[in-house]
Amino acid sequence: MRIARFSTGEGMSFGVVEENTIAAIAAHPFGDLTFTGHRFPLADVRLLAPILPSKVIAIGKNYAEHAREMGGEPPAEPVIFSKPSTTVIGSGEAVAYPEKLSQRVDYEGELAIVIGRLCREVPASRAQDVILGYTCANDVTARDLQQRDGQWTRAKGFDTFCPLGPWIETELDPSDLAITTRLNGEVKQDARTSQLSHDIPALVEYVTQVMTLLPGDVILTGTPAGVGPMEIGDEVTVEIEGIGTLANRIVARD
Repeated sequence: MRIARFSTGEGMSFGVVEENTIAAIAAHPFGDLTFTGHRFPLADVRLLAPILPSKVIAIGKNYAEHAREMGGEPPAEPVIFSKPSTTVIGSGEAVAYPEKLSQRVDYEGELAIVIGRLCREVPASRAQDVILGYTCANDVTARDLQQRDGQWTRAKGFDTFCPLGPWIETELDPSDLAITTRLNGEVKQDARTSQLSHDIPALVEYVTQVMTLLPGDVILTGTPAGVGPMEIGDEVTVEIEGIGTLANRIVARD
């Protein structure tokens, strides 16, 4: 099932995508779904970020080849950092390039986990019980600021630096999915989620040992090798097998 958040111009709703239509649901997508009876052609709605999380927890250097391209070996334990909720935008929205502060902004295509229930200290064997589904993500990074600061909050935390979408896929085995990032149509990242150094159950266990996760919180699972810079006017797409394609253009920040 594909759960989307959408706007009709008269308000925002959650719905279930079925072929070329979206069936609106009442309230939120956590727990049993109640349909309102309203159905809209996909062409007549605007898809928004599929969820507005209270927090985005991201995993660094979780593909071995990416760790090496960044100048190190894969870490023995997951490296976690956070992105503010204000970084989240949807597919089709613009990533704002902060020209006054950064001279290099990179794409990082990733698989994102969407949490479906309040949870803490979840063992890996029960990780699937707390996951609502999966979506595509771009962990946009001001690479020069990341290197300058030594810690990653500023580099990862600009408004619009976490595109998510186009929807949440709830019926999916995420263990071996193709993930492809394209810059202006040219393939830049091409990997499979089976190459994750720390798999999804291990990540859920590790993160929930540290903090309580709320329904709608997001875990970014890490990016493959091939990260690189974007320029104003570029379009970046992140396509994940079984989910769909997240697409965003780069514009100058006001």
